[in-house]
Amino acid sequence: MRGPAVRRLLALRSGGKLTAGHVRVAADALGASERTVWRWLAAAQSDETAAVYPGARSRADARFTITSEVRGLLALWKGNVRAVHRELVVRAARQSPAADPPSLTTLHRAIRRDLTPGERAGLAGGERAARKHDVFLARPRGWRNQVWETDHMQAPVLVDVEGTARRPWITWFTDCATNAITGVAVTPVHPSRESVLAALRSAVLREDPYGPFGGLPEKVRVDRGKDFLSRTVTAAFDLLDVTLEDLPAYTPHLKGTVEGLNRSVESMFLAALPGYARQPRPGKRASRPKDEVLLGFEDFTARLLVWTRWWNTEHQPAPLRGRTPLEAWRDDPTPLRDVPTTDLWTFTLEDAGTRTLTTRGIRFRKRDYVGPWMTGQSGIQVRIRFMPHHDHRIEVYHAATGRYLGPADLADQATEEQISAVRRTRAARSRRLKKDLEASQRVRYAAVNQPEAPQRLGTLTTAQAEAELAQTAGTDLSDLAMPDLIPPAAPPADWRTPASLAALTTQGPRVPHPPGRAGPSAPDGRDGRATPPTTDEDGDAS
Repeated sequence: MRGPAVRRLLALRSGGKLTAGHVRVAADALGASERTVWRWLAAAQSDETAAVYPGARSRADARFTITSEVRGLLALWKGNVRAVHRELVVRAARQSPAADPPSLTTLHRAIRRDLTPGERAGLAGGERAARKHDVFLARPRGWRNQVWETDHMQAPVLVDVEGTARRPWITWFTDCATNAITGVAVTPVHPSRESVLAALRSAVLREDPYGPFGGLPEKVRVDRGKDFLSRTVTAAFDLLDVTLEDLPAYTPHLKGTVEGLNRSVESMFLAALPGYARQPRPGKRASRPKDEVLLGFEDFTARLLVWTRWWNTEHQPAPLRGRTPLEAWRDDPTPLRDVPTTDLWTFTLEDAGTRTLTTRGIRFRKRDYVGPWMTGQSGIQVRIRFMPHHDHRIEVYHAATGRYLGPADLADQATEEQISAVRRTRAARSRRLKKDLEASQRVRYAAVNQPEAPQRLGTLTTAQAEAELAQTAGTDLSDLAMPDLIPPAAPPADWRTPASLAALTTQGPRVPHPPGRAGPSAPDGRDGRATPPTTDEDGDAS
């Protein structure tokens, strides 16, 4: 139907009788726009095939397609199609003979046709952007304590920690089958293996205030964090007979339960707290209000634990279909594996080897630890276990039998005033060192508007450089002292001088002693030195 209509329009055009009304009627009859009909007429004048099949696609082998060269340009220009088109035009002009580059519209059409949305996003934003267009399979729900997931999260909330605004870190374990938060630990600074062990204890224990969630899981997924893969943590999982699954790097979709929890806690709880760091601020420069009152670390931890309890007992996640994590946990008949509190505490401590108990206690890391149970135990071999970064206390076990003996506290522990003074001194030293380093690295360069080598400012003259070097070299006068350059003068003849000392002195005139002094051996000067001889007006010595 298109072919006869276009041929009739061509006949009218060749006879000079074609008007816009004819094109409008043909466009309405063919269901196309007037612009499309005009384009068909222009193509039909130069190509007979286009007159027979107006609007037909060109052959696939003649179309412009996306090659590896275009892919590389898209990655180079971060998905900017117009910049890629300019590059293709420049490269086509350099060829001999000059090639015909594709138009910008053709390039856009080829990109949409030959590249998937994930490929376009990946060439513009990398692997993480491309992953948003992937399809992921959902794991089966499983049963309680089949698989746990754990992760660290830095809360986007500023909290007052001993007068300093910090963003605390949250470490938690979550059950994949019930979406329950089984254990949580909060640290004011960057977490360590101690945070993982503290969260693990709260996750495994089912006693108050941790229950009813808990018990030993069959598997725990981690994401290559060095804290989760430390020797102490892996040894604890081995002793508890728990499989540790180390996921590949940069694969958050493989532990979606805990990643979803990280996103939910920010939008459902942290965003409403004072000191929220991502709150939109008025003005051009985002800054915190000067009168903003921050939560204390203890208050923040208490509120987080209340929200965790609400999540477990009242919140109804979509995957549970109207049930809370507590209801899903209780509806699951899977038996639980419990660990006694004392055994769990032992398993989650770091082993420090054996020591000998002396009359001064136990020597550990150049410090003495004592306990009331040590009376009468001097001389036995003990094994030390301790919680990482908790230097004030260690746990002591019998080296031969493994029996728990008791805790030992630091013998000479500093007071809070002494600790505060040490912290202030360290902070002042750090600030002074930082200031000195910044002053030494403050180098300025001249501004340029032409491509040239950077020119450093602050030129010194030769005199200034020599003066500064001389001042620096003269700071330690002991380096300049040369006691053997000028030998001391010879002592008076009536002094008893050792032969070894007399050989080191220079011969000179005798120094007379004034009368009235205490003995001939006393020098004349007030400062302990001999007074040089004087001369009269005639030049005679007196």
